[in-house]
Amino acid sequence: MIGDDRNRAAAVHERGDPVMNGNKSMEKAEPVHDAELVDDTLPQPRRRTAHERFMQWWHRSPRVPRSLKSRAQARQAAKDATVTLVKLPFRYLGSVARGLITGARWWRRWVTVRDYRDAAEQQEKLADKFADIRELTLFRWRVTGAVAVAGATTSTLVVVLWGYGPLWIASGLLSACLALLGRRKDGSPGRKPALAGPRTLTWTMDPQVLVDAFRDAKLIGKDEALRLVERATRVGDGWAVTVDLPATRKAADVIKNREALASALAVDEIQLIVERVRGKGGHAGRVAMWVADEDPYSSPPLRTPLLNVDRWDAWRPVPFGRDARDRRIDLPLVWTSVLVGAIPRQGKTFAARLAAAGLILDPHTRLYVADFKAGKDWDAAAQVAHRFMSGDETEHVLALKDWLVELVGEVQGRYRRMRTLDDVVCPESKITPEISRDTSLNMPVTAVVVDEVQVPLEDRTPVAAQGKILTAGEYIDELLTWLAKKGPDSKTIPSGLRAVLGSRFALRVMDWRDSNIVLGEQMNTRGYDSSRLLPSHKGVGILRPDGDVGGVDLAWYASGSRTCCSDVSSRPQR
Repeated sequence: MIGDDRNRAAAVHERGDPVMNGNKSMEKAEPVHDAELVDDTLPQPRRRTAHERFMQWWHRSPRVPRSLKSRAQARQAAKDATVTLVKLPFRYLGSVARGLITGARWWRRWVTVRDYRDAAEQQEKLADKFADIRELTLFRWRVTGAVAVAGATTSTLVVVLWGYGPLWIASGLLSACLALLGRRKDGSPGRKPALAGPRTLTWTMDPQVLVDAFRDAKLIGKDEALRLVERATRVGDGWAVTVDLPATRKAADVIKNREALASALAVDEIQLIVERVRGKGGHAGRVAMWVADEDPYSSPPLRTPLLNVDRWDAWRPVPFGRDARDRRIDLPLVWTSVLVGAIPRQGKTFAARLAAAGLILDPHTRLYVADFKAGKDWDAAAQVAHRFMSGDETEHVLALKDWLVELVGEVQGRYRRMRTLDDVVCPESKITPEISRDTSLNMPVTAVVVDEVQVPLEDRTPVAAQGKILTAGEYIDELLTWLAKKGPDSKTIPSGLRAVLGSRFALRVMDWRDSNIVLGEQMNTRGYDSSRLLPSHKGVGILRPDGDVGGVDLAWYASGSRTCCSDVSSRPQR
């Protein structure tokens, strides 16, 4: 209304008419202009200094060696250079010795006329050529004697005339020629490195041992070699190296035959991690290896960082554990489902509690916790859960069924309510952190935790569902599958439900079939088999995450904390 009156007054003023207000004549006002202050001065970008431009070129230039681009690589290059310098005299003496042996073998074949004799044998004229062979043999012996006498005479004259200096120079040149002749060549007799047994430290100092290990494992042919992409460097408590396989060889085959490669390197397969390098800088034939000095999972249990926080944001991935290289592994909680499987007493409940701890510590989440183990592992969560029960009777199974029906209705209701929200609040018909924390919208992050899920899935109590009679287990399977869309066995966890569970965590199981049930089909052929974990590796398993969690491959061994959520009562009550 104020804007309309202002425009009307301006129009009257332009016509020159007086503006009346009752009996009083109003003064003509100056035109009123609406405007907006605009700052059209843009900040000037800061010019980079010459040092910054030089450092950017230094890090990006392919002409600069990789070992000079970072301190870690420079330190490793310095260590490699030191080792090379220390071993150089011994390698040189070894090459000279091999050169002497090689030269002696060549001279013996020459003086015995081996080439001529072999040609005569192939033509079956050895008897006819016997006299010629003998005469040629005597001639070469005479030549050898003459050369020896001439060499001794020349050496004596040189020493008499000029001293031992020229003789030392000649000896140095001769030793260099012998070292060049005796350099190691693949496949040459007497030139392969003879080792008592390839160990981790050995192949880091001599890459030829790594090549031999790949050949022994039949991952490359006898005439093929590896291309070293990154030299062996210390990463954590082990050695890491990246190599390129020969053409047509695939990294997937190396991962599949990881056990054979571990045997060739003389380490336990639990100490060897083999991954394909993907993305930028990777291809189907590039392999990254990491070999631990000892069993990386034999350390004591770790303490989760969640023990030191008062609350957690469920939209942030939860710290789930550490991998063999001591890298932190984070597990996303939103937009995913998690399946944890193992034989008894391997830490399934602790792993599930660790994943749920991030939800429990967020006061804006809504929790449904069903403990069919009927223990007290989840009792602390009862203080903050929206729905909680503990038991393994039929009444508890039916209660879970009612929860799931309630949740299906809640999901459908949320979609209808999101249609009424504007595009600023809800741009893509998905829950956002802002929506989940707005109590007026009543759409918090909702999580369902079911411990010992095989108990309700195997229940045979008949229930009526959508005009037909199903067992309670079948109906719960359908409801869980519907909600999860967007040692166990294949019967206790149906394939339809497993197919839509995004994240999998497999602790130790009895054989590779049980591992594949949790992680997915054919995962053992890709090198991921939780049955290979040792009985002492409690709380250690293979994580197959849903989404990017900062790892280098689809799955890896992750050491989960066994003290995941000892106290959740500090979470604010709703």
